[in-house]
Amino acid sequence: MKIPTIDKIRNVGIIAHGGSGKTSLVEAMLYDSGITTRLGKIEDGTTTTDFDADEIKRKISINLSIASFEFKDHKINIIDTPGYADFIGEVISALRVVDSAIVVLSAVSGVEVQSEIVWKYAEEQKIPKIIFVNKMDRENADFYKAVEMAKNSFGSAPTAIHLPVGSAESFKGIVDLIKMKAIVYKDTNPCEEEIPPELSEKATEFRDALIESVAETDEALLEKYLEGAELTEKEIADGLKNGVISGSIVPILCGSATKNLCIQLLINTVLETLPSPKEKPDNIATDKKSKEEIAVKNSEKEPFSALVFKTIIDPFIGRLSLFRVYSGEITSNSQAYNSTRDKNERIGQILSLCGKKQEPLQKAIAGDIGALAKLQETTTGDTLCDHNHPILLKGIEFPKPIISTAIEPKSKGDEDKLGSALSKLSEGDLTFNVKKDIEVHQTIVSGMGENHIDVMIERLKEKFGVDTEIVKLKIPYKETIQSSVKVQGKHKKQSGGHGQYGDCWLELEPLEKGKGFEFANKIFGGSIPKQYIPAVEKGVIEAMQKGVLAGYQVVDVKVTVYDGSYHSVDSSEMAFKIAGSLAFRNGILQANPVILEPIVNIEVTAPESYMGDIIGDLNSKRGRILGMEPIGNSLQSIKAQIPLAEISKYANDLRSITQGRGVFETEFSHYEEVPSHLSQKIIEETKLEKES
Repeated sequence: MKIPTIDKIRNVGIIAHGGSGKTSLVEAMLYDSGITTRLGKIEDGTTTTDFDADEIKRKISINLSIASFEFKDHKINIIDTPGYADFIGEVISALRVVDSAIVVLSAVSGVEVQSEIVWKYAEEQKIPKIIFVNKMDRENADFYKAVEMAKNSFGSAPTAIHLPVGSAESFKGIVDLIKMKAIVYKDTNPCEEEIPPELSEKATEFRDALIESVAETDEALLEKYLEGAELTEKEIADGLKNGVISGSIVPILCGSATKNLCIQLLINTVLETLPSPKEKPDNIATDKKSKEEIAVKNSEKEPFSALVFKTIIDPFIGRLSLFRVYSGEITSNSQAYNSTRDKNERIGQILSLCGKKQEPLQKAIAGDIGALAKLQETTTGDTLCDHNHPILLKGIEFPKPIISTAIEPKSKGDEDKLGSALSKLSEGDLTFNVKKDIEVHQTIVSGMGENHIDVMIERLKEKFGVDTEIVKLKIPYKETIQSSVKVQGKHKKQSGGHGQYGDCWLELEPLEKGKGFEFANKIFGGSIPKQYIPAVEKGVIEAMQKGVLAGYQVVDVKVTVYDGSYHSVDSSEMAFKIAGSLAFRNGILQANPVILEPIVNIEVTAPESYMGDIIGDLNSKRGRILGMEPIGNSLQSIKAQIPLAEISKYANDLRSITQGRGVFETEFSHYEEVPSHLSQKIIEETKLEKES
């Protein structure tokens, strides 16, 4: 592949709701560019960008995938992204580095939930967009309904520049509203014709709306438009591009990816209206030496800087780092500085990707996207740059995982192997977290949904050879006391030779929630020698690890040793440790013990229309509503506190209530006493678990 100049590069993300035809659209673009000789099909598992075994099996996109190709002396880097909420991290990675996006809508379904979500992410990144209404060949296809839904959901910017000629089985081309000509496909060949009479009135109506939007992008054009003069084709094209780059216009096109109708027209529009990296604003970075913010120009002549936006770790193909160059250039077999980790990296062969196909590149210039194999220190979100000009580019902010479960290997001998494999999976996907919970002795994995976790568990087996099973997630309950008590612990054992003797009196008092544990020594007169006091404390701490109700850790207790006795020959540290443990266990039985449960702060954000249902659901889960506030765009935020035990499946519940439009975040707050009826249930469940 030739090394392009920066103005001949287009970096485009393909984003949409699942099932809209993103991957099929990329397949048609690759076919029309001559990269492939036949159209791959999702049903057959033959598409270029859905090449992973999980994707072929499930027939959905799971990972972002790069497809780079040349078209009319330009290099187009397409990033195909998943359309399901569980894999939103891949979309966020892609949108961090592309310069524009194609939002794919189904002509049958129109704007769907995930379309709204990815649009919001693209808006936050100020990414220019094109809307492509796909599946015009399908039964019940309705372009005009899709346009109306786009305007209702996305505001006034969506503006049709093409209208369909025919629909469903009769779909055969488009009306170009800039040229005011019909382009009709005969077999696979596009032919320019006059606009069909039945579309003449509609074409005039939509062209007038287009001209009005274009005129508003420039004062001179607006003045000419208001004076009633006709805008030239070039003025319309230039105004359209300005409107797209500023975000005031989002062109709407249409076609059929699977039938490969109107796809070349879409690629032409990408080249003509979407910005090159050169036309994007400077990037803001932090100077590593001065700690000040600086502007990084999109230019090959500046010092080198790049951002790694995706790390692929595979036991078969090794480690692959996907990167976007923002300034300067990088050559194969060179050096780069990882300013995020303050490490030097050896750069091997630079690669251009098209699905799983890799093509070696001599160099990558500002604006280009590529891949590097076997980087030792670098991971997702890291900046690579010139050692003499160390800067930090803005990283990637991923949402926190929203659902957790516990897993364990089916074979006990695979425990070390499991830890290593999970570490690699979490490094490659920063929305997948792994935690070894020592309190409940479980390996807990967290992700963006059940499908996300299912895919990761499948990868453990298929790629790393670790067969696991999901087990019930244990809640880290704790136990405490509610009243004070004084109790004796005495350990006396006589056998041949030295015996064992330890005797202590302890006072147990409840502490304020969250204080943990305090130990005090009030021994006077040497009833217990000083050297044995630490042993008493050790015995207490050991006994605290397992409470008397359900075996959970005991917390928020003050223990004071105030009396006791010893034997000059038989006393030892071990004897007093056992005595301390016995006293504590006897004491908590008498001190009105209770079970505590973790309470989390939860913030739910969703459209205002769902607030009543969300509040009702939180109340049914023993939640306490703390407040509500509007946050714009008809969204409301609810803050509440809720027991952790009640929200293990909340991600599914919220999606169901809000049709996928709600999001939430949680963080640990404190522990509270479990209601008595639930406490008994926990005790019984623990007893059954031990028996089994």
